[in-house]
Amino acid sequence: MEYSGFRLDQALAKLAPEYSRSRLQHWIKEGNVLLQGKPCTIREKVWGGEKILLEAEPDPCETEHAPQEIALSILYEDDSLLVIDKPAGLVVHPGSGNRDGTMLNALLHHAGELSTVPRAGIVHRLDKETSGLLVVAKTLTAQTSLVRQLQERSVKRIYLALVHGHVDRDGTVDIPIGRHPAHRTRMAAIAQGKPARTHYKVIDAFQGCTLVECSLESGRTHQIRVHMQHLGHPLVGDPVYGSKPGKSENSALLASFPRQALHATRLSFLHPEKGELMTFESPIPQDFAALLERLK
Repeated sequence: MEYSGFRLDQALAKLAPEYSRSRLQHWIKEGNVLLQGKPCTIREKVWGGEKILLEAEPDPCETEHAPQEIALSILYEDDSLLVIDKPAGLVVHPGSGNRDGTMLNALLHHAGELSTVPRAGIVHRLDKETSGLLVVAKTLTAQTSLVRQLQERSVKRIYLALVHGHVDRDGTVDIPIGRHPAHRTRMAAIAQGKPARTHYKVIDAFQGCTLVECSLESGRTHQIRVHMQHLGHPLVGDPVYGSKPGKSENSALLASFPRQALHATRLSFLHPEKGELMTFESPIPQDFAALLERLK
């Protein structure tokens, strides 16, 4: 047997690559896997010829959310995935203070089969007030593939951000991000955090602010917002990491923008089934575009 001497969870990961290792381990612990007709443990070894029965099922805590009829801007859809252009103001996943009315609820209404996929197929998120592109998996196989691509940093995500101050050159921020030691709802650039790298490029300059293009090598919570604040150029309209605009002819205009000026404008990944490179673009939304027009 090719996997003789492997632990059961290791062998299952090879035999059923459409499921993540952690999910397989959970099913073993819950008794959803039988080895030779008997319950088993993760660390049991297989030697060849054994009969393994796997009963795959969704986690109840991941399927308890109700479908809700909420409009979605779907740029692409097939049997494996959807690409969504999320508007600012829409929460991606239910959480404290946002139990419903989220993109997850909308996805469950749009495609009922997503109730069998963890988190309704959501593999990465955008903050509530950030607009732009998200890919959603419609099957466990597609979800596993997309999560692995994210872990391997092969998913390309490009953002447009309007930041305070004058950014005079392109650059890279390579500083770990972790939970703020004093304010637990915030993130911070701290040595004890997880590795995070953001590349930024100057696109246009205005009085008191700069439009930059940011690309991520990692995907930490609030990464662009935290990294640009660390540079001394917080995002315009950011209620958490922002600051009052410096004195300029645009000060009042920048102060009046009601959300962080951040838009996920381009997304590239390999199709989980076809292996083809897929690239999508989203134009700057109306509120952001109107702000840039007034700045000009």
